[in-house]
Amino acid sequence: MDFKIRENRKPQGAKRLTAERAAYFQLMQQGYSNNEACRIVGIDSRTGRRWRNGYVPSKRRGAVRPVPPAVPPASSRYLSVDERIYIADRMREKATVRAIAAELGRSPSTVSREIRRNRHPDSGVYRPHAAQARAEARRPRPKLAKIEQHRELRQFIQERLDLRWSPEQICQALPGAFPERPELHVVPETVYQALYVQSRGELRREIHRALRTGRVRRKPRRQAQQRTPRFTDPMVMISERPAEAEDRAVPGHWEGDLIIGKDGASAIGTLVERTTRYV
Repeated sequence: MDFKIRENRKPQGAKRLTAERAAYFQLMQQGYSNNEACRIVGIDSRTGRRWRNGYVPSKRRGAVRPVPPAVPPASSRYLSVDERIYIADRMREKATVRAIAAELGRSPSTVSREIRRNRHPDSGVYRPHAAQARAEARRPRPKLAKIEQHRELRQFIQERLDLRWSPEQICQALPGAFPERPELHVVPETVYQALYVQSRGELRREIHRALRTGRVRRKPRRQAQQRTPRFTDPMVMISERPAEAEDRAVPGHWEGDLIIGKDGASAIGTLVERTTRYV
């Protein structure tokens, strides 16, 4: 603890107990009771309860929401225990996800995802310390891929690859083969990574025999010049049209156009002979 415990415990007025609050929650996380943690830090036990649960409603004042973490770690990648306690307290008060996120300085999607992933799987109740334990259990890296974890999934994919199925066809067949087991459903990229990423290597077969393309490594397509063009012959721009086609003097030059309907539901192609205007 990077502060000196006060010897004089008399009220000192409004003061931001930033360091004391951080030490209090650290002791609570280590298993200390509220009274013991408050005694070590040097605060009143009611202050500790107010930090955790908010003000208790009384006749003179209504209920006051819990105090947000003293130093909101907006730049931190992971939610802290303080933030999870605050989320649980505000959820009991029926606060919206956007309101909680604004008070914590987090994105609404971060808070929504935290509640969805770390609440109790059966009751749906969000408990902060249980949520912290679930998050820490998922955090260790590296993780085993689905294909490496499940022998049935690995065997199913390998058998279809031997039959010259594409990864897209295999992934579309998985829900029908394992309807009651969503943990065995994967996307095509998972299969491609199992084949191409050498550090994984869940599918221990010759790569050039597994896929229809016969490629040993992935073909980069991120940049435009790395992609395969849609047409064999490059298109001729209107600005590059020859003079005999431009002035319609020589017959035999055709002009094509494609019209696509709303939402791509319909399309029509037109061909016009420029000299005779035949469509």
